[in-house]
Amino acid sequence: MARIGERPPGSGRVLTPKLPPHAPGMAIGLYGGSFNPPHAAHRLVSRLALKRLELDRLWQLVTPGNPLKDNAALPALGERMAAAARLSAHPRVEVAGIEAAIGVRRSHDLVAHLVERCPGVGFVWIMGADNLATLHRWGRWRELAELVPIAVIDRPGATFAATNAPAAQTLARFRIDEADAGRLAWAAPPAWCFLHGLRSPLSSTALRGAGRAD
Repeated sequence: MARIGERPPGSGRVLTPKLPPHAPGMAIGLYGGSFNPPHAAHRLVSRLALKRLELDRLWQLVTPGNPLKDNAALPALGERMAAAARLSAHPRVEVAGIEAAIGVRRSHDLVAHLVERCPGVGFVWIMGADNLATLHRWGRWRELAELVPIAVIDRPGATFAATNAPAAQTLARFRIDEADAGRLAWAAPPAWCFLHGLRSPLSSTALRGAGRAD
């Protein structure tokens, strides 16, 4: 039997992956990353986003490999997904490997697929402030911002760099007040919000160096 993302024998068609539960009218956060390893800050970001953005669900989207990083030593996707699922431990958080299933590496391509597949769903792309600081290096980042609203979660040491980065400056006029974060999922993109209140110093890079995940 062919697996998700593989071509069935004798067929030229790629199987369509089954998405986590969703329905029109639902607000869903999309939180992508390598999760190498998943750690407490990932859990805190997920729960803060659920509350502050008034989300019905949050999908942790584990990437097969960040195009901007060296992935030579990256653990297997299934291993990272299982670890993320154990750590998240929340009934409204789903862990998925949709990028690998549909054969894409860019966040834009993943989000474009989801928007097309899920009409009527209010998606929000969720990222840390450190990622906003480098967003201008992502492939088709402007088009990503035109597909879905973006929620940026503050990170220690990244606030100034993020809010003064090229992407933040380009999108400055589309920033909504943090007090209105609960309506972000239904704001017409481009729209983004910077959320304070989570200042965890944890990072996957630091934890890999220390040899621990939490």
